[in-house]
Amino acid sequence: MMEISASKFKEQCLSLLDHLDPEGIVVTKHGKPVARVIPADSGCASLIGSMKGKVKVSGDVFSTGIGWNAES
Repeated sequence: MMEISASKFKEQCLSLLDHLDPEGIVVTKHGKPVARVIPADSGCASLIGSMKGKVKVSGDVFSTGIGWNAES
């Protein structure tokens, strides 16, 4: 992943956005990362719903399986 200082990013912003690779760019200030710029269509949307029909839930998912009496 490419790293660039905030001042250089400010100077070259439009050009960098035109040639943005799928990994994106890390913007740094004083050598420390402060932001990551990634393409809008980074492919994460395809993950939503990708497990539908592949996972089976058995039992009560809202219970710990431990019985208790609140009055004792």
